[in-house]
Amino acid sequence: RHTKAEPLPTYDEVLVCTPDTTEEAVELIVRRALSSDSQNQKIYCLLGADKLVYKVSKQLESHFFRLLQSSTVPDYRFIIFCNAKAHNSYVITAFDTYKVTIPCCSKTEIQAYLSTHLKVPCGVAPVAQAFEEPYQQNVKFIFSNQAGMGR
Repeated sequence: RHTKAEPLPTYDEVLVCTPDTTEEAVELIVRRALSSDSQNQKIYCLLGADKLVYKVSKQLESHFFRLLQSSTVPDYRFIIFCNAKAHNSYVITAFDTYKVTIPCCSKTEIQAYLSTHLKVPCGVAPVAQAFEEPYQQNVKFIFSNQAGMGR
């Protein structure tokens, strides 16, 4: 369902995958998506799942189908995003029967949606104001080699 009023996902709904993504991280998001608490309208997402290493991809498949069988949630919301050109990805093969093509919005529509949802209300987020940009956004990616070190 596409509406301009829908909020962006929260931090606990999205896992950005890399070759270093762990089995535990993948299992955690699958558990969140298929647990009885997931009926709170959240949409859980794996971004770049084609980047997962083979072992983690196999665990994703295993956890998903095992938890799906024991889940009492009929309307779970779990989306796996993969690069369509990553033909050698185990994830793409394992979940091929669930594959859907999503009609894409125009670049202008996407930019308008993001500009609506990424604005910082005046005086609300002093951390966002540390990034001096022409348009105040409240989403920034900061990468660190050491978790929790704030670098």
